[in-house]
Amino acid sequence: MTTATANRKQPNGESGMTLFAIMAVMAIFAIALLAVAPSVQQGVQREKELESIRRGEEIADAIRQYVIFHNGAKLPESMDDLLEGLPQGTKKRMILRPSAATDPLSDDGKWRLIKPDPKMIATFAKRVQTFNNGLLPDSPQPKAYFDKYSVMIVNNADTGTEDDTDIDDDDFDVTTDNQPFIGVASQSRSKSVIAYYGIERHSNWIFTPLFRGTGVMITGQRGTGIGTGPRDGRIFGNPR
Repeated sequence: MTTATANRKQPNGESGMTLFAIMAVMAIFAIALLAVAPSVQQGVQREKELESIRRGEEIADAIRQYVIFHNGAKLPESMDDLLEGLPQGTKKRMILRPSAATDPLSDDGKWRLIKPDPKMIATFAKRVQTFNNGLLPDSPQPKAYFDKYSVMIVNNADTGTEDDTDIDDDDFDVTTDNQPFIGVASQSRSKSVIAYYGIERHSNWIFTPLFRGTGVMITGQRGTGIGTGPRDGRIFGNPR
């Protein structure tokens, strides 16, 4: 009887050890997931930011085409003005994809509309100037259509200080429709994973046809290059 009882108890002991081993492996796996999670989350955020930049650059180019079509006399007043396209004979020429009208960083998907106000754009212009070794890229051609917007902004930027790099929360304009605009920006106030023209805050990334230069320059976290423009030949623009 004693031997039979011992034999019956032995499998239970082995089962207990097996269960303990499985729990130990699961615990190690969970710890590994926790270690990897921040990197995965950062990678997802980085891709969202890159997509936001791509769409913002496309909007900037659509604004440029819109201003040129109207001989510099008119700015778009809503995203619908860009989505509707421009007359071309009996048809319309599309200048903005519907997906680009959505900001992947904003909770409601709406872009902030940036009016041609020095207070709104001068800080960004100064950051572009600093990033470009002190040179502010020219307005797009034909310059006559854009200079009336850029000259006052440049003059305002020249009076700023080197430390004046962020828009204060009190100056944060959240208008998302029905306003003449020369650019767009995200509503997100979060610190970014990547830097756009050296700027590491979503709400301060202004996408405008003004001060474009030859390309868009961005850098990865802590200086890792993932840029566009002359350095690697890729330019975020209007993907077709």
